Amino acid sequence: MTQTPIDLGLNFDNSYANQLEGFYVACLGDAAPTPALVKLNTSLAKQIGLTQSEPSLLATALSGGHAPQGSAPLAQVYAGHQFGGYNPQLGDGRALLLGEVLDSTGQRLDLQLKGSGPTQFSRGGDGKAVIGAVLREYIVSEAMYALNIPSTRALAAVTTGETILRDNQQLPGAVLTRMASSHLRVGTFQYVAAQGDQDKVKQLADYAIARHYPEVQQSQQVYLDFLCAVRDKQAELIAKWLLVGFVHGVMNTDNMTISGETIDYGPCAFMDDYASYALFSSIDREGRYAYNNQPVIGQWNLARLAETLLPLIDDEQSVAIEKATQAVTDFWPQFKHHWITGMRAKLGLTTQEQGDEALAEQLFESMEGEQVDFTMLFRQLATDLETGANESENLFSHGEKFNQWRQSWLARLATEQLSISERVVQMNAVNPLYIARNHQVETAIEAAQRGDYQPFEKLTAILASPYTEQKGAEAYAGPAPAGFGPFVSYCGT
Repeated sequence: MTQTPIDLGLNFDNSYANQLEGFYVACLGDAAPTPALVKLNTSLAKQIGLTQSEPSLLATALSGGHAPQGSAPLAQVYAGHQFGGYNPQLGDGRALLLGEVLDSTGQRLDLQLKGSGPTQFSRGGDGKAVIGAVLREYIVSEAMYALNIPSTRALAAVTTGETILRDNQQLPGAVLTRMASSHLRVGTFQYVAAQGDQDKVKQLADYAIARHYPEVQQSQQVYLDFLCAVRDKQAELIAKWLLVGFVHGVMNTDNMTISGETIDYGPCAFMDDYASYALFSSIDREGRYAYNNQPVIGQWNLARLAETLLPLIDDEQSVAIEKATQAVTDFWPQFKHHWITGMRAKLGLTTQEQGDEALAEQLFESMEGEQVDFTMLFRQLATDLETGANESENLFSHGEKFNQWRQSWLARLATEQLSISERVVQMNAVNPLYIARNHQVETAIEAAQRGDYQPFEKLTAILASPYTEQKGAEAYAGPAPAGFGPFVSYCGT
């Protein structure tokens, strides 16, 4: 019996499926036994014109086995360096791209399910997700969006009615619906380049340029400028991660997007106490993707993209290598520019001086090993300016280095003509009061596994306004209780 497609009211326009044959396999997810809608992001649903309001139909359409009207479900294929080792074929092992929708502004957005069942690329896995992994990505990706950091978005969370075995536990099955500018990755280019078909690489590059960087189409060096555009987006993104204490945890090349969005929230976390080596992933045993290593890995990943584009950059290989090498080398000054610009704002500086980078780095040196709450410190600096106190010192185990730094900072502030009240407003606009703290996320997940979604609802509501103090939300701005940790996160597969 043929299923009648469910009309979600979405304007599908599936360019990936129509233009990139050979870059995917068409497939459907598994039919969920009893799908139920846990959460719908109503503001995002409105943006993309989703009009279907019946929860049971929404849950069915967003659980995998019943394609929405106008969609063209497929699993994308890509390769990737995973922890430095190359895998020639990965692909969507538990994800399903339903298609692309055009939102109210004409913007093209991927609509993808995560956890909908096995595909040709599952490599023996079940392709399913459990409620904890789904809600973690929902919480953290939406928190990142509210922090003005480019990210995939969470549209919906659906339970499937299945029980999934993970780590000897029977857990509720679930599917996340997420949206992105696209799911094109460095690994997508690696897969095609490894096939040795230069025409296919060009086809993919032209598609990515038209979709994400149309401004380079008229350039005299289109593919080099494309590489530089991706570089600049990634440099800015990773700088923004560091500015809020975010550790991605699995920066494989298949998790680095061409669009410059954060993708795949598995072993990720925000730091509580600052540590340059902060690491939360259960599978990153060598610390490859630790907090301070992230810009280095970003540049390394960019070099892997550059390798795939060499034949397009110049017919003469030596010339192509020279141009691509310079583009990759320039990642670091791009990153530094975005990082110091962000640090000036976090420290209340409105002008530029040569010593600002050293001043910022000295603050991080004073925090190392001091068990300083990263988020609370920057917020407290603004409060101390306002009150004239030095409560920030109390966040340190030993405050000598910090107090020396503080005197240098106050002297630097004195070189600018800005009122204290104006400076405090500026600092509070970029230093969040609320982040997705690990203990709060875990509390929400544990409650959801028991069928109680209230902690999840409250947490997502608070994180939607991270810079604004909210009445009754004091506990969400504080550190983890004694005895929590060390925190470890998992990929959720």
